[in-house]
Amino acid sequence: MIGVFGGTFDPPHIGHLILAVEAHYQLELERVLWVLTADPPHKPEAPLTATEIRLEMLKTSMGNRPEFELSRVDIDRPGPHFAVDTLRLLSEAHPGEQWAYLMGGDSLRDMLRWHDPAGFLSRCDLLGVMPRPEAPPDLASLQQDLPEIEQKLRFLQAPSVALSSSDVRRRVRQGQPFEHLLTAGVAQLIRSQGLYR
Repeated sequence: MIGVFGGTFDPPHIGHLILAVEAHYQLELERVLWVLTADPPHKPEAPLTATEIRLEMLKTSMGNRPEFELSRVDIDRPGPHFAVDTLRLLSEAHPGEQWAYLMGGDSLRDMLRWHDPAGFLSRCDLLGVMPRPEAPPDLASLQQDLPEIEQKLRFLQAPSVALSSSDVRRRVRQGQPFEHLLTAGVAQLIRSQGLYR
């Protein structure tokens, strides 16, 4: 089974890394595909760092771990990029493969607002979720609208990190310490490119 970890990664932080490492281990995944969403439909007005810079930050954050692989499935096609289409394209490229979609608890909480959540759920075999205490999902509502979610849901046990990319951007903008929330390479790219100022 292959893990799919999608996001805008603007910037990728240690919370992302913890989720990917723990999902790989706990779900016994063959590998984790990091999917950079070039054109996120849920953030139409948000200013995004250029795709190539986010891609460089993501490569730096992933390091040389053999269990991590970068996917360009949402970079080499026009947007907007919906998770259901990402999984469809990956399935077409790798027939017979099983897929575990990785996400934070906030994404699970908002899943009913996703584009075609039932179609998305039908295309993945597992949902690996990193719980976020500040964003608990309403499991009853999810199960009511998406009955098959119950058997696919796996909550990961991992250190709780209440951190988001917007937190990092705010810290940089306000001149607060931020380097400890990122890999050294990502922090260096933010400084050298003058990002988030």
